[in-house]
Amino acid sequence: MNKNVLLINGHQYWEISPGELNRSLIKLAENHLIAKDYSIKTVHIDDIFDPKEEVKKMMWADFIIFQTPVYWFSLPWGFKKYIDEVYMAGYGILFDDDGRTKTEPEKNYGTGGLMKGKKYMLSTTWNAPRGAFNDKAEIFEGKDEDEVFFYFHKAQQFVGLEQLTTFSCHDVLKNPVIESDFKRYEKHLDKLF
Repeated sequence: MNKNVLLINGHQYWEISPGELNRSLIKLAENHLIAKDYSIKTVHIDDIFDPKEEVKKMMWADFIIFQTPVYWFSLPWGFKKYIDEVYMAGYGILFDDDGRTKTEPEKNYGTGGLMKGKKYMLSTTWNAPRGAFNDKAEIFEGKDEDEVFFYFHKAQQFVGLEQLTTFSCHDVLKNPVIESDFKRYEKHLDKLF
């Protein structure tokens, strides 16, 4: 059975970050998945988009890959804007309220997602070296990438998506190992798809 994958390039252009790595990771995933007979749709948040059309793409997809650089410990603001606009356009389609009832207003918050059965993967590119994670003395205080992106994962859970294993490239500006990252990414995709 043919499966559908939506690839979302969350890179927002900056002079120091023109987006080549994120574009290359999107292209690598696209080629890898097409070779395995997946149907692919791709969107880049820097392009003009219609939120209602993006909702249709999300509902078409069995899997969503969110590819993003990390700017100031978070998503680029243009990617956050994309998520805000698309998810709000998807009210009643991607999610139905927040999951609570009037009889139990303190329970089940975040369970109103309508995308159950669909899965997503987060793929990130960081200037932070790998050593900045999992060491309590470093800036991330021993937290891994998923813990740093807790809010992002909760937003996906809110709409009903199930998380697949996150992929990350580190030290991409000062000490890049791009070919090694590409090989790791192909192995990562092989395990998931």
